[in-house]
Amino acid sequence: MPDLAIDIRNVAKRYAEHVAVHDLSLQVPRGAVYGLLGPNGAGKTTTIRMILNIIVPDSGTIELFGQPHLSNGMTDRIGYLPEERGLYKKMQVRRVLRFLAELKGVPAKVADQRIEQWMERLQLKTPEKDWGLAKIDELSRGMQQKVQFIGTLLHDPDLVILDEPFSGLDPINAQALKDTIVDLKARGKTVIFSTHLMDNAERLCDAVCIIARGGKVLDGAVSAVKAAHGSKVVALSVAGDSRSAIAGVLADRSLVARVDDQNRFYEINLAPGADPQLLLRRVMETGAPIQRFELVQPSLHQIFLEKVGASGVEEGMSGQG
Repeated sequence: MPDLAIDIRNVAKRYAEHVAVHDLSLQVPRGAVYGLLGPNGAGKTTTIRMILNIIVPDSGTIELFGQPHLSNGMTDRIGYLPEERGLYKKMQVRRVLRFLAELKGVPAKVADQRIEQWMERLQLKTPEKDWGLAKIDELSRGMQQKVQFIGTLLHDPDLVILDEPFSGLDPINAQALKDTIVDLKARGKTVIFSTHLMDNAERLCDAVCIIARGGKVLDGAVSAVKAAHGSKVVALSVAGDSRSAIAGVLADRSLVARVDDQNRFYEINLAPGADPQLLLRRVMETGAPIQRFELVQPSLHQIFLEKVGASGVEEGMSGQG
């Protein structure tokens, strides 16, 4: 049995007639970056709240670092960034951060040192501007998210749980968050984050769990998940003015099960038993100039669509996590 940060066994949670999570089991190794993936309403936030003991599962067990998650002092080893951000808008940034550190028992002197280090790292304090002197409501949404992220880390937790951390971030702030997640892993911390943005998960995660409608669809190391789906995916690119010429080939369900148009190329799931060489010949027969034809591992986005389906995504768009 690997050394686990989180061990969830057959957990379920129901609200009246709505089953939020059913028979969910997953294991997160220590020191891993783990992605909890799924559409809105899939059960991601409910699962996170059960890990944190904010809500109690109806059945099943949850262990953190080999101990029941109800054990004394366990919550002090966790840093949590909720999806619904909440800061005291009229308080000065440094005072908010000191308050959050005090809640976790961090001595004032240590807290102040860590606050300065994190603010400089995340560009909230520069030679030109010290945003620590500003009130929360004077900050942009991205800066407010950085402040809350700092508050999540001030007590140096062993397990960092981030619920939709990239939501609303511009590319620069998103990159700063990604860099910090990589650094946390390098320091031996365990990071679990929920997201419906597959690109971020593919670039950052060691392992993922895809859930939909409250249940696990698949889980495992990203490399293993992609390898299991990689023998039947083709990346195809033709000259832009030739796309209409191959439309009939791509519509042939004896060859092609699904097409994801990535604009610069098509990501094609071959039909069961289909020969990629036959697909290549059929495209060549159209006379379209081929710029790329390559057997590839599918993206997590493509695997997600295959396993969850567009209908599952649409159903979840108006739900709660």
